[in-house]
Amino acid sequence: MADIQVRDKLYIDGAWVPSTGSDTIDVINSATEEVMGRVPEATSADVDKAVAAARRAFETWSTTSAEERSKYLQRIAEGLQTRTMDIANVVAQELGMPINLSMIIQAGLPTVTFSSMPQLVDEIAWEETVGNSLVVKEPIGVIGAI
Repeated sequence: MADIQVRDKLYIDGAWVPSTGSDTIDVINSATEEVMGRVPEATSADVDKAVAAARRAFETWSTTSAEERSKYLQRIAEGLQTRTMDIANVVAQELGMPINLSMIIQAGLPTVTFSSMPQLVDEIAWEETVGNSLVVKEPIGVIGAI
């Protein structure tokens, strides 16, 4: 049995914090059916805190220039790039995916997405006339995703 990686905190409001609950979720290796990791199970209070933090961050983010946002996206891409093998290995084990595909899809695709967005931001028509209407594209707010 391999060492179990335990993550005991959630990333909320720019910091790693304990969950308000005590339950955990086992991460299973698809090939061996052994527990390969354990993460905290977020509670509704944890989700509420995360949404509130994201809402506060949205106020600043929505007024941040496209150039500055591009810099953040590039830094995220660079961080993913340095961890490609770690990401690919863990995801390959959890999903039962061949490592070469995990490197391309699970680690590579997000890296490419984040690194290409800064170049694409200049190509987006933030305002355009459609018929006799002006269509303006702007941030609308916080979303939650599982």
